[in-house]
Amino acid sequence: MILDLLRTYQLNIMLILCGMCGMMAFMAVFDRSKNARRKRLLISIELTSMFLLLSDRFAYIFRGDVSRLGYYMVRISNFLVFFLTLFIIHVFSLYLIDLYENEGGYEKAPKRLIVSEVIFTIGEILIVISQFTGIYYTFDDQNRYQRADGYIICFAMPFIISIIQMTTIVQLKKKLNKRVFWSLFFFTSLPVFASLVQVFTYGVSLNNMTIAILSITLFMSSLIDLNESVERANKIEMDYLKIEQKNIHALFEQTAEALASAIDAKDKYTRGHSARVAEYSREIAIRAGMNEREVEEVFFAALLHDVGKIGIADSIINKEGKLTDEEYAEIKKHSDIGAHILGNITKSPYLAVGAHYHHERYDGRGYPEGLKGEDIPQIARIIAVADAYDAMTSKRSYRETIPQQKVREEIVKGFGTQFDPKYADIMMHMIDQDLEYEMQESAKTTDEGERNEFIFESLDTEFSRGVLIEDSPVTITMHSKPAAGFAGTDNIPTLVFYDALDSRTHVSDEKAKDFFYTEYLRVRLDGKVEEGEIRKLLHETTEDKVVSNTGHSSMKAGTDYEISCVRVKDHMLITLKNSNMTHKYTVAMPDATRFCYAAVTGKNCHVTRLNAHVSDETVQADYIPRIAEEINYISGPEGDLPNLQIDGWRKSYSAGIPIADGLKISFHSKSLPTARLVWHCPFISIFSASDGKPFGEDYHEYALLRLDGELWEPDANDDVRMIVDHSEEFVDWDKWKELNREGIDCEVSFKIRGERIIITTENGGIRITIVVNLHGEEKALFASITGDQCAITSIHI
Repeated sequence: MILDLLRTYQLNIMLILCGMCGMMAFMAVFDRSKNARRKRLLISIELTSMFLLLSDRFAYIFRGDVSRLGYYMVRISNFLVFFLTLFIIHVFSLYLIDLYENEGGYEKAPKRLIVSEVIFTIGEILIVISQFTGIYYTFDDQNRYQRADGYIICFAMPFIISIIQMTTIVQLKKKLNKRVFWSLFFFTSLPVFASLVQVFTYGVSLNNMTIAILSITLFMSSLIDLNESVERANKIEMDYLKIEQKNIHALFEQTAEALASAIDAKDKYTRGHSARVAEYSREIAIRAGMNEREVEEVFFAALLHDVGKIGIADSIINKEGKLTDEEYAEIKKHSDIGAHILGNITKSPYLAVGAHYHHERYDGRGYPEGLKGEDIPQIARIIAVADAYDAMTSKRSYRETIPQQKVREEIVKGFGTQFDPKYADIMMHMIDQDLEYEMQESAKTTDEGERNEFIFESLDTEFSRGVLIEDSPVTITMHSKPAAGFAGTDNIPTLVFYDALDSRTHVSDEKAKDFFYTEYLRVRLDGKVEEGEIRKLLHETTEDKVVSNTGHSSMKAGTDYEISCVRVKDHMLITLKNSNMTHKYTVAMPDATRFCYAAVTGKNCHVTRLNAHVSDETVQADYIPRIAEEINYISGPEGDLPNLQIDGWRKSYSAGIPIADGLKISFHSKSLPTARLVWHCPFISIFSASDGKPFGEDYHEYALLRLDGELWEPDANDDVRMIVDHSEEFVDWDKWKELNREGIDCEVSFKIRGERIIITTENGGIRITIVVNLHGEEKALFASITGDQCAITSIHI
C-alpha cells in the first residue's frame, strides 16, 4: 500500500525534496558559524542530494521516450544517479574527517576512512566502465532502464563504505551531543536499509529519497547544535556577567557599609545608627509597595544619609549635653556636605538626594532648603521617619532611650508636620508589630526570651524576661538550688510583678520614670511577700500532707517550684507551690488599666528549667473572689446608652447604633488617671453585622476612627479615606492630652450621600472627616463607641 503510494507520487516528492535541499544549500552559503571546510562540505552534500533527485526524476520522466532527447536524458540521468549516490557518500566521509579533527580532537582521521575513499574511487571508475560494458544496467529498444547481472556490485560498494562510516561515528560518540550523533548514524544506516529494500522493489527510488531527507536532517541538526552552543555560550557569558555584577554590587555594598561605619565611629552614641536607619527605611519602602530596585536605592541612600558628618568637628558631634545655637548651625551643614560628597557618584544620584534632604520637614520647616510636602524627594521622606525613630530609640549623651510607646506617640504627633503621613503610618504599624520591643538599639544585644537558666548573684542585678499576666492562666515552673559556695534558705528566687511600657524591669529611677515602671509586689518563693503599689493583699497558706516526687529532698539538691498566675480586671490570683507548702495570694491591683508582667530575679541561686506556659482558655469574670471595691470612673449620669469604662485597648464597647443620614452621637469623655499617650481617647468603630453587635455574626469593620486623628488601617478591599486638619484651637499634643484628662464633650455626625457615608467630628482643635464608599454593597452599618483608657458617660443619640 505504502509502496504503491510512493510509486504514484514519488516524482512530486522528489521535486519537493529538491527544493528543500537547494534551500538548505542556500542557507549554508550565508552561515558564518562553521569553518570554511565544513561549510563547503555541507553545501556539497545538499547540492549533491538535490542533483541526485533531479537526475532520478528525469530518468523516470524520460524512461521509454524513444526520441533523441529521451535517448540522451535517460542515459545521462541514470549515470548521474549512480555517480552522485556514491559521490555523496564520499563527501560525507570528508565531513566525518573534519569532525574527527575538530570536535574529536584527533590529529588524524582513522585509516579505515582512507580505505573507504579507495573503495569510492574504484566504485566511480566501475560506474564509468559500466557505461561501455553494461555490467550495472542496460537499455532496451524502448529506451527503458534494465538491471544487469553486475547490479549487485554497485550496491555492495556504498554498503561497505557505510559500514566503515558507521564504526567511525560510534567511535566519535562521546565527543558529540546526542542529536548530532543520531543524525550521523542514521545518515549511514538508513540508506543501507533503503538500498536493501530497493533491491526487491524495482521502480521506487527509496535510497535516493532517503539520502535527500537525511541530508536535510544533517543540516538541521548541525544548525540546532549550533543554536544550543550559542545558547550555552550566552548562558556562560550571562552567568559570568551576573557573577561580575554580583561582585560589583557586593563591593559597592561593603564600601557603603564601611563608609557608614566610619561615619558612626565619629559619634560614640550613634554606633550602628546608619545601618539601623537603612534597615528601617528598606522595610518602609517594601511596605509602601516599591519595586526591588527602588527598595535598594532607599536602603543605600539611608545607609549613607549622614556621610556629611565626616566634615563636622568631633568636639561638636561628641559634645556631652545639648548643643548651642552656633554648634547646632554647624552640625546642620552635614546635609550640604553629604550632598557634595555623594554628588560625585553620578551613577547613583539618589545617594546625594538622601543625604541632602533627610532633614526636610513635611510642613516646610526643615532644612537645608525648607521644602514642603511632596516637593521633598520620596527617598528623603522615608529616611526622615526612620532616622527620627532610631534617634529616639537610641541612647544619647543627654538622655537614655525613649520608650517605644512614647516614640509611637511622637510619630503620631508628627503626622503631616514633621513626617509624610503615608510613611509615618507605615512606621507606626512596624512599631505596633514589634511586640517584643526588639526594633531598637539596646534590644539587639541579648535575647532573654530563649533563656531558661540563670545564676543570680544578688537581687535586681539580672531578671528573666517578663511574662504578661492576663485572664488566661500562666504557669511558671523552675528548679532552683543555692549557687556554688552558698547555702541557706535565703538563697532562692523571687518573682517580681510589675508594669512597664517595654515589658521589662527597670531598677534605675531614670529608666523607671521613662518607661512608667510600676512595681506591684514581690513574692519570694519561700512565701514571703514585699508589697508595692497594690490596694490590698490576702495571703492564704496550706501545708501539703503528701510531698510529690518532684519536691526537694535537700537544699543542696534544689527545689522544684510551680507558680500559677491569672488576672481578671483589677484582681490577680497567684498560687505558689514550693516543697510541701501552697501559698495563695489574692491581690487587689491599683487599677484595671495597667498591664502586669512577672519576671524572675534572685539571690545567690542557680535557676534551671525556667519555663512559662500560657493556657489557651480564659477564666470567667467571677473566677477571683473580690477583696476590694471595683474602681469606677463612670458613676455619673447616663444617657441613651449605659456608660462605658474602657480600661484598655478596645476592652469595652457600646451597643451597635444603626447609621442613618443625620445621625449624631454625643458623649462626655475623660481619660483615666493612668492614660499617658495620645491614643488614650475614644474611638468610633464603623462596622456591619447581622445582629448589629460589635464582633457579632458576619462582623466586618470598615473603619476605626480615633479621636487623635489616626485611622486604624482598614481592610484592603474597603474604600475608606480620612482627612485630618488642625484648627486654631489646637495648641499642641500635650495640651490636647491635658484636655482629655480634664474631660471633653464630643459629637460625631453622620451623613449618607448615595453610596458614601461621611463621618465628621472635631475635638480639641482636631477636625476629622472619614468617607466610606460602599460601592453598591447593601449592608446595614452600625457605629459603636470604644477606645483606650477612657471613661465615656452621658451618651446621647
